[in-house]
Amino acid sequence: MIRNIALLTFNDLAMALKNKTLYLVLFIPLFVFLTLELVDNNGTDVQQIKIGLIENGDYPAGLLESIETAEGAFEVFWFVSEEQGTRWLEERNGDGVLVPTKESGGSLLIVLEKASFETLVIVESIAELQRAVEDRSNWISEIRPLQDAAIQRQMLPTWILMLVLLVGFIVLPTQVAEEKEKKLLLGLLQTPIREAEWLLAKIALGTILIAIAALLLHLLMTFDSEPGGRLSYLVFLLAGGFCFSAFGIFVGFLCRTQASARTLGVLFYLPHLLPSALADFSEKLSSVAPLIPSYQFYQPVRSILLDGGEVADFPLQLLALVGVGLLASFLSWWLMKRRWLM
Repeated sequence: MIRNIALLTFNDLAMALKNKTLYLVLFIPLFVFLTLELVDNNGTDVQQIKIGLIENGDYPAGLLESIETAEGAFEVFWFVSEEQGTRWLEERNGDGVLVPTKESGGSLLIVLEKASFETLVIVESIAELQRAVEDRSNWISEIRPLQDAAIQRQMLPTWILMLVLLVGFIVLPTQVAEEKEKKLLLGLLQTPIREAEWLLAKIALGTILIAIAALLLHLLMTFDSEPGGRLSYLVFLLAGGFCFSAFGIFVGFLCRTQASARTLGVLFYLPHLLPSALADFSEKLSSVAPLIPSYQFYQPVRSILLDGGEVADFPLQLLALVGVGLLASFLSWWLMKRRWLM
């Protein structure tokens, strides 16, 4: 059984090289790398600064009055504690939070990224207000970023998700539909090779392609995670590869031709990509995204790569990926047994 699975896997890799599928998988990381190199790190102009303040906070004299009378330059949000303001900032609902500090007599400015255009605008705006009232004290005594990383690092989980979904919903369904359309699968099933062996070989192919693409992307971006998070990242990468490879095979079995498989694959690809990748920027998407399997992969990977999370922090997400993969594998096996659209 293992010999048959290995032979089928190597055969699929050879076919992927012959029909340019492997070239496509390798081209995507190169494209992402070159695109990020051309990204302008400067943000756009901020029309109104969304600043968070702490209720009953002992701020420097004149700070609150200057912000509230700044002719619409600031939109003020009040919070009971620093933790509540930090959560609000992590959800990307504002630009910064000012927390009073007793030691320095000034304020601590909490921002998402220290080296960002929004942080510069906040500091310059408050400094201008301070100069207007001729106060020589330090209204902002310290700046603390929540995320100290470049845009390449911040976007890496999104690109990893894109690669996984590309293989799962574009590459594999098309290959499965091609084997059905050319009667190759029907011929294989008339040999001693069994349905489960063919299915496991296809899942192995998808997982290998995902691993190659992810590894190349990491090498090009020279990204290195914490030693304790590498195993956790590998576990979720393999779980995601299994889940979406099995899902993609099932999508391929629903189609009769390669053209229909590509169309149906895109219809699955975009709804899995956009809500998960944009969940941090929309309250509505953040409530819908947890309902789709891709978010159960994207959220842990993002936490592991950017925040030092571990696999033990996401047991339900891991079970969800494995469960969806097993369900899709069973449905594909069931369709194979009935020679669906063959």
